[in-house]
Amino acid sequence: MSDNSQNTSSSAAPSPEEVEAAMAANASDELARLQGELAELKAKSAELADQFLRAKAEAENARRRAEDEVAKARKFGIESFAESLLPVADSLDAALAIKEATPQQLREGADATLRQLTSALERNKVLAINPAAGSKFDPHQHQAISVVPSEQEANTIVTVLQKGYVIAERVLRPALVTVSAPK
Repeated sequence: MSDNSQNTSSSAAPSPEEVEAAMAANASDELARLQGELAELKAKSAELADQFLRAKAEAENARRRAEDEVAKARKFGIESFAESLLPVADSLDAALAIKEATPQQLREGADATLRQLTSALERNKVLAINPAAGSKFDPHQHQAISVVPSEQEANTIVTVLQKGYVIAERVLRPALVTVSAPK
């Protein structure tokens, strides 16, 4: 009976060596799987690090290009405006070159030069603020120099002492005006 009981026990329970071998095989398989997963994760990490560095370099290049463009815009932004004023300077030079100009010639030359200057300013979005007498006072575009008695409604422009100017809807200089006093 002892032979039977040994056979039964050996077929029913694995020996410690078999258990150890099975555990070693499972551990070996798990280790190989984890090493493969680690290699995949390392490759993915390296790829993401490379993509990050490229994106960072591209962002830095874009920032540098933008800074260069802003610097050029500041440096050469007035170029178009200056170019449009050159004919005005030429007209003034031509007028001064005439030694014996008559008052009529001087007047015609000054009128033509003023038209050139006005045109150059308008092309560059510099527009005059020249309110008509009787229009309503606007503190955003006009500066009241004095208040005078008038038959007009209060805060109405009586006279314009000096034109004002706006550039792209921003006031460069307000128009200097006199306004009517309250009755």
